[in-house]
Amino acid sequence: MPRTAIEDNRRISLRIRPDDKGLLMRAAAYERTDLTDFVLRNAIQAAKAVISQAERVLLSERDSARVLDALENPPHPNAKLLAAAKALPTMP
Repeated sequence: MPRTAIEDNRRISLRIRPDDKGLLMRAAAYERTDLTDFVLRNAIQAAKAVISQAERVLLSERDSARVLDALENPPHPNAKLLAAAKALPTMP
């Protein structure tokens, strides 16, 4: 059965097994916080780590030097690049 759109975007619904919920509640109790705060804090931390890993490129020293060199001394455009540039619409 389809759900109706929710205008208030401050809630999230999760289905969770009772033993998993018990585990989360136990951990939250050890940190003297409620379940919502515990789950939210840890989920945000995990989300930031995933985003950071996905959006960051780590280069070796050699590759870093090659990128810097290419920025300082860019190669001349080849035929494919020139054709692509010509195919772009002109700006008004």
